[in-house]
Amino acid sequence: MERLPGFRDFYPEPLPHSDVWSADARQYIFEKWRATARRYGFREYDGPPLEPLELFTTKSGDEIVKQLFDFKDKGDRHVALRPEMTPTLARMVAAHERNYRKPIKWFAIPQLFRYEKQQKGRLREHFQLNADIIGEDDPAADAELIALLIDCLRVLGLTAADFVVRLSSRNAWQQFYAARAGAQSDPQKEYRFYQAIDKLERTPRDESTRTLSELGISINDVDSFITGGEPTAELRPILANLAARGMSDFVKVDYHVIRGLAYYTGVVFEAFDRKGEFRAIAGGGRYDNLIELISGGKVKLPALGFGMGDVVLLELLKSRKLLPAFDAGIDVFVMIEDEALRTASLEIIQQLRSAGYAVEYPLTATKSDKQFKRAQELKAECVVRMEKRSGDELAVKARHLKTRNERIYSRQAWSAALESRSPLA
Repeated sequence: MERLPGFRDFYPEPLPHSDVWSADARQYIFEKWRATARRYGFREYDGPPLEPLELFTTKSGDEIVKQLFDFKDKGDRHVALRPEMTPTLARMVAAHERNYRKPIKWFAIPQLFRYEKQQKGRLREHFQLNADIIGEDDPAADAELIALLIDCLRVLGLTAADFVVRLSSRNAWQQFYAARAGAQSDPQKEYRFYQAIDKLERTPRDESTRTLSELGISINDVDSFITGGEPTAELRPILANLAARGMSDFVKVDYHVIRGLAYYTGVVFEAFDRKGEFRAIAGGGRYDNLIELISGGKVKLPALGFGMGDVVLLELLKSRKLLPAFDAGIDVFVMIEDEALRTASLEIIQQLRSAGYAVEYPLTATKSDKQFKRAQELKAECVVRMEKRSGDELAVKARHLKTRNERIYSRQAWSAALESRSPLA
């Protein structure tokens, strides 16, 4: 039985095959994301992976359906696996925003699903860090979010030589388009224009020229606007804020970025690797009208956010050799050489685990040499065994495998050492 195309198996290290993904690497990234987001004061939330289809068509229109895993459930409800997290967030905030002080700073690490052709850096499922600030329209919120994005990459060992955040403005492009379309602006044509700009770097130039020409826009004018690259009034305070943090080397104004999704309303940005070897690492921007749309006009709150997927990020970290070695190491291996001491050994095992140590032991009667070999395979720091002393007295012997230092404890001394967190010191 094989897995479905576009989906992944995650195995513990060492990996059995090059065609599977590392569960340890995934957890490593998640832990770094969580720790960084919390340092910025973001709180974690989550939502259901299955939502009413209407939640996504309300935001993106009926054309998104062909990109979804959608079906009728047993209650005859048309539902879909979530392709992104922002609509769920908007729904949740609209329902209970009065219970939270503004600005709301939340993050999530959802698994997302899209029914599309798999390609390098893009699968039919992925995990993604979503971070959003809701209820604040000052540029300081945009800078805070971009700084979080930068630090979520820096904490993984990436530097300004590895990636850059390309900063742009949807408003600037709207003004560009309006100046050329005039009063006869057509929302459908305007959307086609944004799509053309979004794909400019990925589409043959003659195709982009033809599309823009059909919209009455010269590609030379587009080139001149992008080449100029002058920061608008809404971008300047963001750049100044990031400069004050010492982050200027990580960001640049680049009007190639427009973000194809229709719900963006202002500042937009994407993070790319400097060598241009991969798809965008992350992307986001302002979506000040989405919560109002999802709530049917009942709640109006400014909002902005970004998403950072694990697929491209993992490929980038591998290529830069920034993933650490993931060992299956444990703290203690408890050897049971005398089955008559198994009950007493289980007590020791549970004491160690309760004290926070990672502990393994033989589940069944096993020869001593095989037990010791297993301890070495698991890269245990210490081997512990119960021993009989004079009479019925029991002792605990602890041996460090690297230093070969040994200590023998009476049961009373062992209990005292556990309380002081020093039995293996």
